[in-house]
Amino acid sequence: MTLDLLEGLMAVLQWKVLGFLVIGVFLGAIFGALPGLTATMGVAVLTPLTFWVSPEQGLAMLLGIYCGAIPAGGVPAILINVPGTPASIATAWDGYAFAKRGEAGLALGINALLSTVGQLVSIFFLAVAAFPIARFALKFGPAEYFGLAVFGISLMAGVSGGRVIKGMLAGILGLVLASVGLDPMTAFPRYTFGQTEFMDGIAFVPVMIGLFGLTEVLVQISERVGNTDGVPAKIGRIWPKWREWRRMLPAAVTGAGIGTAVGAVPAAGGDIGSVIAWEQARRISRNKEEFGKGSIEGLAASCTSSNAAVGGAMTTMLTLGIPGDAPSAVLIGALLIHGIQPGPLLFRDHRDFVFSIVFLMVMAALLVMVIGLIGAKPLARAIRLPNAWLWAGIILFGTVGSFALNNSLTDVWVMFAAGLIGFVLRKADFPLGPLVLGLILGPMMESNLRRALILNRDDWLGVITHSPIVIFFLLAALASLALPLLKLYKSKEKPQFDSDK
Repeated sequence: MTLDLLEGLMAVLQWKVLGFLVIGVFLGAIFGALPGLTATMGVAVLTPLTFWVSPEQGLAMLLGIYCGAIPAGGVPAILINVPGTPASIATAWDGYAFAKRGEAGLALGINALLSTVGQLVSIFFLAVAAFPIARFALKFGPAEYFGLAVFGISLMAGVSGGRVIKGMLAGILGLVLASVGLDPMTAFPRYTFGQTEFMDGIAFVPVMIGLFGLTEVLVQISERVGNTDGVPAKIGRIWPKWREWRRMLPAAVTGAGIGTAVGAVPAAGGDIGSVIAWEQARRISRNKEEFGKGSIEGLAASCTSSNAAVGGAMTTMLTLGIPGDAPSAVLIGALLIHGIQPGPLLFRDHRDFVFSIVFLMVMAALLVMVIGLIGAKPLARAIRLPNAWLWAGIILFGTVGSFALNNSLTDVWVMFAAGLIGFVLRKADFPLGPLVLGLILGPMMESNLRRALILNRDDWLGVITHSPIVIFFLLAALASLALPLLKLYKSKEKPQFDSDK
């Protein structure tokens, strides 16, 4: 263990790796600070830039983007009441009130400092809990992995934001796309239409670039999103005073715990964690009336929890191979490109690489604080960058990156097709998260189900009742699908009263 830890640290302490980490955090700050550009989009669009470097260097850049974009999303949320990333939704509730009363700098300082605290707490959870979780997961066979994949896919209902039926349909579309390519057991081509480029399936990275990059560009163009105005001229002091720290501490502790726990739940994410933490902080606060009107406790809880979800999501992604949120879903594709398979075997065969990830995330969190404190005013000015420049840059990076994956124009067309499909789905109010889940977990579910059937001589009942772990995952999957449908049914059954009577 000690030798692996030292090897992981030495792999990180190289000037090229550290340089890529700094670049990643800086780019992440830009993607987070500009409304409409998210951490998911940043990781997806810039993943192709890591193809020509070592896994440590590429991962340093991508982790930097991930860790830098989430806190930077709080900048427009505070200054103009527009969350830069979904995780910053609750930050706007109190942060914008700070800006309106001339304390934008204080809100930005709290966001930078407590974002680092939240990430460090969750990274500590990753370092402590990941190895025991991975050791437990090493006991999994094909039947257990099948149950785990079914449970992961069943979460498509939970990430649909109330659009349960549409979420399930989007998830089914992801499963259909995942079936393209060679049959995992017989190597027979399926749905390739004679194109050799589809023999290995539909490339994941072009799909992600299209869904989260090109789709957002098309949506903003269709809605004619203009440049953002109204950034306050006065920023003010940035560092909180001691009495303010004392008020923030209970809310920050609450936010760190809730954010880490919610982030570890597959497909939950920082947006859900920040809302739950904000509400919990309001319940335990003595100043409930301040929440939503510029509460320093509410701002502390939301900033800490939204960033604590980062480590929780990475724990789930690295140990089980199931993405904790959308950016970690894209990171899975990036790791696969570099020959790294997330899951319990990663902790057995590449322990030093796991420690490298932990050290990189710690350094990224500290860089986030420095950039957040020093770069508050420059980031505020960056919000005014013309959107047309951003759109052109995203399309350019996406096209070049998709082509560079396999030097194939087919991947470029896949990116544009995914962008158009994502645009149509967004306009029809279909969530994209379930589609990603289906695309990622579909091959895992199919291959392990068929292996389990072979081992059990085509006995379906034997697969389902193979072990208590399988039964638990399948029951959890059934509950995660049934509960949203039950809530939807009850909401439609509410009695309607005639106002004329």
